[in-house]
Amino acid sequence: MLLPLLTVIAAFAVLVWSADVFVAGAASIAENLGLSPVIIGLTIVSLGTSAPEILVSLTAALSGSGSLAVGNAVGSNIANLGLVLGLTLLIAPISVHPGCLRIEVPTLLLVTAGAGILIFDLVLGRADAILMLAALVFILVQMIRSQSKDTDTFEHVEEDELPHLSPARAWLAFVVGLLLLVGSSKLLVWGASEIAMQLGVPELVIGLTIVAVGTSLPELAATVASALRGHSEIAMGNVIGSNLFNLLAVMAIPGLVAPEVLPSEFLLRDYGAMSVATLALAAMVYINSRRDESEPRASRLGRPSGFLFCVGYALYYYGLFVAH
Repeated sequence: MLLPLLTVIAAFAVLVWSADVFVAGAASIAENLGLSPVIIGLTIVSLGTSAPEILVSLTAALSGSGSLAVGNAVGSNIANLGLVLGLTLLIAPISVHPGCLRIEVPTLLLVTAGAGILIFDLVLGRADAILMLAALVFILVQMIRSQSKDTDTFEHVEEDELPHLSPARAWLAFVVGLLLLVGSSKLLVWGASEIAMQLGVPELVIGLTIVAVGTSLPELAATVASALRGHSEIAMGNVIGSNLFNLLAVMAIPGLVAPEVLPSEFLLRDYGAMSVATLALAAMVYINSRRDESEPRASRLGRPSGFLFCVGYALYYYGLFVAH
């Protein structure tokens, strides 16, 4: 038990440090390319921190466990909203700015509804997967185009809040931080799984907790680091972007490999829980935007919202454990 325990401690330390390096590189890349931090969060950061989910999904699909891949995508989205966003809000409030209110939040709602319609027959086929991937490409292109036309959205970001790294140092920090994020998260999952098995915890519980949370560790580390550094645009953009990638890319992978028949309870219980969490996020964002008198079009989420997300996340997993 000593080696897994030391691995968990060391991996956690590396995870925290690499997240800070990763966010600094991403913010500098945004500055050097003339892009807003939220676009970096929605594209490069989200794709990078979704790497564990993508790897798990591809491996599961190729080994004939497509339902595990689909469950990983939806389970990671639930973890992103309930655990990642919930814990981040408990640590530091996040400002949701006008561009996110107009584009990103409605887009996530539409994608959640659209993907639900595609798998409503409980079959994820190649046509469904191709439509998902095409939608992802279209959404990313439209977001980048809209950002280039809206130059006033992010004027509130102070110049001295952003790290000023040269292009070479920024990309080096980004790549090194990403590699350490993914590697340390895998080591953390391995150590935790070894400890759980040695303590006699059932494999189902390990899969529903350690593995699901483990693939969301990069999002958790990067989002918390972004919020603590004052880059709330990256924090919220990372959560929304990761959920978009999970629904349109990670969940599409098993459909590309082979048609996947989903369990009957998946749509109502798991996809339903994710949809409710997504609707809750949208409701909180819009309700808080109306209450902000200093900047009516902006929204600020704080500890009460974080507490609700964490409680909802705990209740979902309690329901899973009771059902099994």
